[in-house]
Amino acid sequence: MKTLNIYILKSFLVTFGMAIGLLTFFMMGANVAKDLNKFVTQGLPLSSVFEFAVCLIPIALTFTIPWGVLVAVMLVFGRLSADSEITAMRACGISVLQIVSPIMIVSFLMMILCLYLQVQIGPPLLGAARQVAAKTAINHPSAMFEPGVRIKYKDSIIYIDDKEENNILKDVQIFTIGEQGKEKGEVVRDITAKQGKLLVNKKLKMLTIALFDCNIVDKKSNPPVRAFNRKVEFVIDYGKEMNSLDIGKRDKYMTLKELFGYIRIEKKLNRNTCDPEVELNQRIAFALAPIAFMLLGLPLAIRTSRRETSIGLFLSVVLAGAFFLSIILCESLTAFPKLYPQYLLWLPNLAYQLGGAYMIYKIAKH
Repeated sequence: MKTLNIYILKSFLVTFGMAIGLLTFFMMGANVAKDLNKFVTQGLPLSSVFEFAVCLIPIALTFTIPWGVLVAVMLVFGRLSADSEITAMRACGISVLQIVSPIMIVSFLMMILCLYLQVQIGPPLLGAARQVAAKTAINHPSAMFEPGVRIKYKDSIIYIDDKEENNILKDVQIFTIGEQGKEKGEVVRDITAKQGKLLVNKKLKMLTIALFDCNIVDKKSNPPVRAFNRKVEFVIDYGKEMNSLDIGKRDKYMTLKELFGYIRIEKKLNRNTCDPEVELNQRIAFALAPIAFMLLGLPLAIRTSRRETSIGLFLSVVLAGAFFLSIILCESLTAFPKLYPQYLLWLPNLAYQLGGAYMIYKIAKH
């Protein structure tokens, strides 16, 4: 029996390790590689890119570890069933629970790891990733200007079509939005320029957009007044903007102890605690995913009895996608606290675990 358990465990761990590596790479590596060229061309240090990526790894693992368990279970036990090895084991008097016991132990350990990542390690590092992004914006403010991306500053919206070396901007357009009276929400001034340049004063934390050969349309007048200027400067006090940001820690960046404390204080103040309770329940629900995936994946793999890797991968994608999507949809109901989304989050876990346990029981009886 010991030899059999080692054989199954070894097959599972090898497949599990490969699945985690590939899934984590595709979840993170592809995005990092896609952005590397953009960061280099904008003059940002690669260290910031990798620091940001490292901070996101624990949260990524809370998705890829359960998914890796499901992939490994589907592939390993699908092959064992297809080769009639499970039938041979049961013919020798070995029960289904004895066959799958090593996988249950590993899944339980992975659940503990995911729980630790979700409640203790991941949230603070997610907050650290935000700080890395903010620090990068302060040290390299010109990186905020990306072609085709809207930049909002106070009552102005800035667009650029292209950005070249030495912070040269091409085809710049700045809209000023009215904030009072009839003009509220309407464009009151439109500035367009074929070329501009970003001038950064890191000491004062000021960024100046110098626009050349500008066409200015003042829409406050009726009809609109048009003017032409050789040069217009638009100043952004990015240091002041960064300092004015809300420095309170959001619930998604809190550890378990901090989150419990926050919920307790909010309840004492008679405030709505739906959002932090949803955050808390979502973390635990995600952490229990390895057990849910293992319980449902085992009987499905045994019953499908397919050696083909594609079948196992397809089923794992469908099951994992349905699980994660269901929890995310329940999380989106925070605006409707009367629906108790903090408890609805548990429905996918209950469905997968109870359904999987029932199917394992049915297989064990036959």
